[in-house]
Amino acid sequence: MVIVDDEDFHVPEDHPRAESIKIREQLIEGFKEGFVAVAGLIAHGRGEAFDYILGEKTHHFAEKAEKAAVATLILAKNPVISVNGNVAALVPYEIVQLSKLLKAKLEVNLFYRTKKREEAIKKVLETAGAEKVLGVGESASATIPELSHPRRKVDPEGILIADVVMVPLEDGDRTIALRKLEKQVITIDLNPLSRTAQEANITIVNNITRTIPEMIQITQNIINTKKKREELQKILKTYNNKEILSMATKTINEHLTKLTKT
Repeated sequence: MVIVDDEDFHVPEDHPRAESIKIREQLIEGFKEGFVAVAGLIAHGRGEAFDYILGEKTHHFAEKAEKAAVATLILAKNPVISVNGNVAALVPYEIVQLSKLLKAKLEVNLFYRTKKREEAIKKVLETAGAEKVLGVGESASATIPELSHPRRKVDPEGILIADVVMVPLEDGDRTIALRKLEKQVITIDLNPLSRTAQEANITIVNNITRTIPEMIQITQNIINTKKKREELQKILKTYNNKEILSMATKTINEHLTKLTKT
């Protein structure tokens, strides 16, 4: 468990930005523990800016994408959830719970890959209840074509053979490379204009700290109501990622326009 409040710092509960500050502290703690990269802190700041513009809430277009994502993962033969340092810092217990519900494998995949970071993330996930974590050390023995950086390294039991890969907080070139391998890619990205958002099959424009708990609820509802494959396939037939991105961009424009008028 990542500790946010200690004797040196306490986030006042009545602070208007309390939740946002707590999330920052989780990432800082992850950095101190060695599994969040410096670049991960910068990336979070960029995402936080978009979240602020979006009103720091889950919009209808995000809910629609979340439902499509869950349907895709349930229908998949070999689903894999890719985990980096920020994911491990922000939603370790939730990502493990979701993976178990979906019967999806967890695989560590890092741009700034070091043995220390791999092992630290594995430990965080195992502490959160993960029974098996792929992509650590020598197990990342396969490669993704067209990528020259460390993200090319994947586990032959995981991403290499996956038909669906969820890549939260991702960079665009791996998303493009995975698509070229005919894998379906699901991403969580607060910036609807990013390469990742534009290239993924399903883009959830939402904060990961809201998205993963919401996906857990959606999955549990599908399991409890015993939805048939045909019903899940129907969700996907009516899903259009370009429309989702358009709605997200429109919402950002409307919010910015509203702010300039007040």
